[in-house]
Amino acid sequence: MIFPLFSQVQLTEDIPEFNLKKGSVGVIVEHYPMSQGEDGYSVEGLITQDTVEVTESQIKLVKVEQVPEKASIKII
Repeated sequence: MIFPLFSQVQLTEDIPEFNLKKGSVGVIVEHYPMSQGEDGYSVEGLITQDTVEVTESQIKLVKVEQVPEKASIKII
């Protein structure tokens, strides 16, 4: 599965190298297609002012519910 850029994702496993825990949430900012093996992604928001490189099996999409916008009333 190819995850869309700027999707919010959650780690499916710990990444001890960066002291990150399963369930941590970040945003995909880059996709690295691979001809063999799993695609890679750069995820922002897991570490302050840095990205973390992960494989597609290390992340899952976070379901984001759309909230309908309220109609605005213009008073003249």
